[in-house]
Amino acid sequence: MLTMKKFEMPSAFTILMMIIIVVAVLTWVIPAGQYQQEDGKPVPQSYQHTAANPQGLWEILQAPIKGFYDARDIAFFILVIGGFLAVVMQTGAIDAGIGAVIKNLKGREQIMIPILMILFGLGGTTYGMAEETIAFYPLVIPVMLAAGYDTVTAVSVILLGAGLGVLGSTVNPFSTGIAAGFAEISIGQGIILRTILLIITEGIGIGYVMRYAKKVKENPKNSLVYEKMKENKEYFLSDESQESNDLNKSRKAVLWIFAITFVIMILSVIPWAYKFNITIFESLNSAIKSLPLVGPLIGDMPPLGDYWFTEMSVLFLFSSFVIAMVYGLGEKKYVDTLIEGARDLLGVALIIAVSRGITVVMNDGRITATILNWGERMLGDLTAISFVNLSYLFYIPMSFLVPSTSGLATLSMPIMAPLADFVGIGRELVVTSFQSAAGIVNLITPTSGVVMGALAIARLSYGKWLKFTAKLLVILMVTIMILLTLGTVI
Repeated sequence: MLTMKKFEMPSAFTILMMIIIVVAVLTWVIPAGQYQQEDGKPVPQSYQHTAANPQGLWEILQAPIKGFYDARDIAFFILVIGGFLAVVMQTGAIDAGIGAVIKNLKGREQIMIPILMILFGLGGTTYGMAEETIAFYPLVIPVMLAAGYDTVTAVSVILLGAGLGVLGSTVNPFSTGIAAGFAEISIGQGIILRTILLIITEGIGIGYVMRYAKKVKENPKNSLVYEKMKENKEYFLSDESQESNDLNKSRKAVLWIFAITFVIMILSVIPWAYKFNITIFESLNSAIKSLPLVGPLIGDMPPLGDYWFTEMSVLFLFSSFVIAMVYGLGEKKYVDTLIEGARDLLGVALIIAVSRGITVVMNDGRITATILNWGERMLGDLTAISFVNLSYLFYIPMSFLVPSTSGLATLSMPIMAPLADFVGIGRELVVTSFQSAAGIVNLITPTSGVVMGALAIARLSYGKWLKFTAKLLVILMVTIMILLTLGTVI
């Protein structure tokens, strides 16, 4: 008897290589063209046809290589971030910090819900905290069950807390940073709207979870997993809950350095002089450089506001070294941890390379301008409000098809960002549309190891999770579209 093999979604690499092949075929069909450029942006209504340059097998094979070369600064930054986070996690500072919060709030679990969600949200908005949350489920679930809540509440505190932080990414290098890079804007552009988005959506999530938790505490029959509550308590409370490591002086110092690094990053990427005509950092930088001995010793360091991926790589690499020194990791342990962390994110760097290869084929095949011209003509009658909301709705199904946020950003931004120029809105709104749409999808997508791993640990079915989050997702989508609309007029 023949058995049907269960369909498995291809990996992101396979999907992206298939797109490269399709795009290469299109270079034989779509007319070639070009735009006049002004300040690196296409000039509206300046499109003209040019000689065709169809891409063959050799161009397909070399596209990921050229893509990696084109995106080398972003790819290297991702590897450095991986090493930095690995060094931080090696110290146990983040685990100890959150563990200390849980321990100090014992008996006041209702207050614990917003505090923990805010902490996880800060992790999500700054460095895309996702896989790192898995370690906290065995710690939080027993605490929540002992306080009279259920596993849905425990999962929500962590998964929604961090996930909504990622949705409202302010400086998250893995979504906002990469998208801004390929949109050819600073990561600091649009940070005010993204901060507002973060505060409002995280607030909505906290209110949603606390309302559900209160109902469960008042009457356990209100729990979506009421039939398993006794079984879950026996399972999760049978052993002593995991104790976190002590939050000693060294770990406190690591947390301070960790926080200061991200504060410097935020200050360094906001275009103070260029955008807001604030020259304090330029003046301070000039004063330091003019100091005898000190200036030459420091070297040609750029002022805050002029940093980009190369400078941010230096910042995080230096911070990882300082953290290792403060915590006393030792030279060998530090280097090994740094390399191991970079290795963990090598796949992300390679996805960026393959994704960028699509743009390489389009540009070399001279069809990018033609596709932009089609978009310009279609968007001619669209208002800015219509465009930004349609961009958001476009990115929701795309986030399912291309589950890698870095891959999707690399793939789409070279096309979507210039379209914003034709409509007359800032490219940062397209970046915000992308990250918020991907953030929504990543709360529920079954292709996410973070989502499915969390549900498996909590013994919570995927159907129950969808039922719990359904109303929240609708509220979030409406809220996001309202904020994007406001962003077009602010």
